[in-house]
Amino acid sequence: MEIQITEASDTDFASVCNMGRFYVYDMSEFTGWGFGADGSYDLSANLGKYWGRRPENDERPWPADWRGFPFLIRADGELAGFGLVKQIGPSTFDMGEFFVARKFRRHGVGQIAATRLFDKFKGRWEVRELLTNTPAQSFWRRIISAYADGRFNEAQEHFAVYGRDFVVQRFESR
Repeated sequence: MEIQITEASDTDFASVCNMGRFYVYDMSEFTGWGFGADGSYDLSANLGKYWGRRPENDERPWPADWRGFPFLIRADGELAGFGLVKQIGPSTFDMGEFFVARKFRRHGVGQIAATRLFDKFKGRWEVRELLTNTPAQSFWRRIISAYADGRFNEAQEHFAVYGRDFVVQRFESR
């Protein structure tokens, strides 16, 4: 299977928001997020930050020095997910959001996509998972351990900017 990672343009924003609904649906098992009044999940305000969009009534604005980098993931030319990276320091990156559609899971798509994103941004990395999302924790531990040859740190920490605790792995890209 050929995996492609491409920078997401402004015209790709709607596609990522559409996929984002499935991402939120998957995450609702661990977050308790509910549907909006119209029966949908609307992530445009949060995802827009990766394109430099700042909504007026943003309840949780990013720190001013953060910068987003949105990417599309394709498998054999078909849209398969997205990776949203943010730069949170001069040479520090965070895997803000990462989604691979169920159809492509367990086929190496996520591992290849994550590894390529780690390679693209040289420096320190952190990847966070919700405390209750043990499948994500297992996925990221496996991917990061293989990528960093076992050289990573893991801790449970409170992130004030998100108002919750996470499991976080930190490592250096190759």
